[in-house]
Amino acid sequence: MPENFLFESAGPISTIAFNRPERRNCMTREVMLEFEQLILQVRDNGGTTRVLIVTGSGTSFSAGADVSGAKGVSDPAERMRIFAARNRGLPRIIGRIFDTVLRLDCMTIGAVNGFAVGGGWALAAAFDFIIASENAQFWVPEVELGVPFAGSPAEVMAKRLGPWLAKEAMIMCRHYSARELFDLGMVNKVVKHPELMPAAQEFAERLLRLPRKAATATKHVVDGVFAGPRLY
Repeated sequence: MPENFLFESAGPISTIAFNRPERRNCMTREVMLEFEQLILQVRDNGGTTRVLIVTGSGTSFSAGADVSGAKGVSDPAERMRIFAARNRGLPRIIGRIFDTVLRLDCMTIGAVNGFAVGGGWALAAAFDFIIASENAQFWVPEVELGVPFAGSPAEVMAKRLGPWLAKEAMIMCRHYSARELFDLGMVNKVVKHPELMPAAQEFAERLLRLPRKAATATKHVVDGVFAGPRLY
């Protein structure tokens, strides 16, 4: 059984939920290796899963990489050293995960329940559809902390958001509400918080009613534009 996630497979719909609310579902090396195994399990289950829903527990979808040690450190070089030490090996793991997610045959839905920060926002952006709670907030804090936002999360964000919005988000560290991203075309649907998972389930059931081969082929055409080369 996964230690850091809740995993449920109900017929053609599977759900993965980050389950470290006390750490805001942050992306440590160990957490993301476990997430990778769950994604591979979905990929390799013989096509049983036709729709994958990913969400978070508590108040966060995911707070992204662990930047806690870099907060309050005034020296830029020391901040970089602490950040690199805490997240050693993580960029390559995340790159593999994003690459796998973007190439899944099943449809993917990010059900963003709360804070989607840094790599957490990038992960949501890698899914086919985003349904967000009205409580959801999205931002990238790294530059304000003196740490570059780079690697596969930045690549996914740039491809999904486009250069101008991506630079505003990643360099200026602007906070976006779910409603703002909906207006920008970056979120498919915003719902009241208690309605998030029922709305994601209903969206998944609508996807299941579509002709599978046609929907999957069309998904890969679109993702072929955005995925580009391998992300690791």
